[in-house]
Amino acid sequence: MRIFLAGLILATLGLPGCFEGREVVGNRPGQQQDAGPEVPVPDGRRVRIAAFNVYRLFDTVCDSGACGGSDYEVLPSPEGFSLRASQLAAAIASLEASVVMVEEVETQASLDALRDRLPGLPWAVLGETGAPASVDVGVLSAWPITEVRGHRDQVLRRPDGTATTFSRELLEVHLDVEGTEVIVFAAHFKAKANDDPGRRLAEARAAHDLVAAVAVEHPRALVVLGGDLNDVPGSPPLQALEQDGALLRVASDRPDRETWTYAYSGDLQAIDHLLLARNAGGVYLPASFRAARDSSRGLGGSDHAAVVADFVLTP
Repeated sequence: MRIFLAGLILATLGLPGCFEGREVVGNRPGQQQDAGPEVPVPDGRRVRIAAFNVYRLFDTVCDSGACGGSDYEVLPSPEGFSLRASQLAAAIASLEASVVMVEEVETQASLDALRDRLPGLPWAVLGETGAPASVDVGVLSAWPITEVRGHRDQVLRRPDGTATTFSRELLEVHLDVEGTEVIVFAAHFKAKANDDPGRRLAEARAAHDLVAAVAVEHPRALVVLGGDLNDVPGSPPLQALEQDGALLRVASDRPDRETWTYAYSGDLQAIDHLLLARNAGGVYLPASFRAARDSSRGLGGSDHAAVVADFVLTP
């Protein structure tokens, strides 16, 4: 398993991540979310974290030997690739997040194309599985990356006892937010095409245990799992992630009509998620979760909405 780390330190950088006084609204076009009863906001630095399935960001090199047309690997022209990367980067910038977990990025070149268009997110790491034409997870950050771990080599067990692995890398990235540690896990669980629900449940159970263990190991760190988990609230994988209260699905305080991220045959599904480990490192800012999209399908030309939420670091 290859993990590539790319960082660019700028002498002067306007870092996002502190949003005092900024209004957070729901995702219905043109309509402000009723915030409900006022909830006291904890003191501390606020960090906005997002997850976004950018939808098959292939580069201009044919790695599989079967590209274009009806083949799985898209082979864009240099001009087409540049336009797509610019469209996605503009969408990511609109989130005003200081940490963005991305899914379905093919290569380091694909991730670099996003990073190079996002001066506020100069640090980037890709969780590359190494398979030709793989669509992988990555992290873009305003803050320096201090440590990276991969978990795809871990043996997982389906409910029937058979062995499997994470279908993509479960990418653990440690960040230094001005002396405070933030840890994110970028995830993309097994898709329902050629479905293997036992594998997705095994991924969820293992991710729960890994994230909870890291939160115990780093009690003063903000720890967040995010990504396209390919299942909805109430499903066995989401139940496994939320089973004992160690992880909070932050969208749970928002109405269902506002949390969907993907439309399948007219069915609006919340399959992209952010989950916070309940340790002493930080808290979710109530009512700040939103599913961000700019069309009836998704954001920035993707078929997924991005999920975004604000967190408060514990002093």
